[in-house]
Amino acid sequence: MSTASVAAPPNPWLLSAFWFGSAFHWLVLLLILMPANVVTFVGEAQKGTYLGALAALGAVIALILPPLVGAHSDRHGKRLPYLRLGVGVNLAGLAVMALAVTLLGGQGGFWVYVLGFLLVQFGNNYATAPYSALIPQLVPAAQRGRYSGVMAMLQAVGQLLGAVSALVIGLLHLPVWASFALVAAVLLLPALATLRGVPEPAAPAPLGDRGTEADAPSLSLRQLFAHQPFLWVFVTRVLFALGQYSVQPFLQYYNADVMGQRDPGQATSIMLACIIVGSIASALVGGRISDRVGRKPVIYAAGGMMAGAALLLLVAPGFVAALLLALLFGLGFGAFTSVDWALGSDAMPSRRSYARDMGVWHVAFVAPQMTSAPQGALLDWGNARGGNLGYTLVFGIAALFFLLGVILVRKVPEQAHAPAAQA
Repeated sequence: MSTASVAAPPNPWLLSAFWFGSAFHWLVLLLILMPANVVTFVGEAQKGTYLGALAALGAVIALILPPLVGAHSDRHGKRLPYLRLGVGVNLAGLAVMALAVTLLGGQGGFWVYVLGFLLVQFGNNYATAPYSALIPQLVPAAQRGRYSGVMAMLQAVGQLLGAVSALVIGLLHLPVWASFALVAAVLLLPALATLRGVPEPAAPAPLGDRGTEADAPSLSLRQLFAHQPFLWVFVTRVLFALGQYSVQPFLQYYNADVMGQRDPGQATSIMLACIIVGSIASALVGGRISDRVGRKPVIYAAGGMMAGAALLLLVAPGFVAALLLALLFGLGFGAFTSVDWALGSDAMPSRRSYARDMGVWHVAFVAPQMTSAPQGALLDWGNARGGNLGYTLVFGIAALFFLLGVILVRKVPEQAHAPAAQA
């Protein structure tokens, strides 16, 4: 029997500490620093084109790299060296981006900036693919809800701290290098906590020692998607992500056009803060409840709250009501995130390919981001016909995605938990 199967799981806060730093890193980088930096390189007229191209480049790396690195990690039986090297490359990329903004300018500086961003994307995805395997590999199924809840809460707190830091950066007019240094520090310190506080997992037991499905050889990608628990968890995660990205990119426009806010940017920041606070409140509770009553009941409730909030935003009588609905959405989102990770961990078919399979599952988070463009076109088409029809269509589609996710999660076989429970 493997050491991982008998040793006590590591401290949940140390195990998920890196998720906190990564969440802070991406919120400040993608939503605050990069939009402002791109303008300094290319000007106002082309900022959307260049920022969109950068985002597309990053999404391609996030789609392709995690399964490949995860498979490599599975073959070598190591997780933490990938985290160590990936964080190092990530930090180097942040330094190159800061250098490009501080010392260079124009098109030449922009391409150095792009190089830095590619290093950031490569390093972060190189680190997180094997890192994602630690919860399913080290934590028994009966405790995964609690551990996933801690992970979801730390991610939400990281995002909230990122939003607050963005306000401080703006108020204090910090130089660019100081902003990048802050991002680097908040990424590095939690990574060190995880590296020092989590032991390298033991290799899986030899085949035949336990005879469970979780000890079976790793499956090919075709076989992986033929594995019913994984297939349905993947599909439902795609649906929930589609719902999220049908609404999230357009909240600022909603606050301007539907809520009539004079400062839609500030209004959106407040709304996002409500969503994050709600998700922090529900993440730990949702994960713990799922360990007692099962994953599905929590997902049913969480998906219902998110679908209801998306629809009710269309008829909210004012901004205060919209904020309360944002809080409701956050409560559903936090509970869903914690339980969803546990459900995904339970559905992994083989202990011998955790990192690759979690990397494949990661695609379900990233690929739906590509739908923002057609949803934006639908929004404009509908609003051109008057009566905020575009928002009705886009928010209604989001609610439909959430409801489909709730319905289809019923297809995840209950026996998906059984192999992991013995791991």
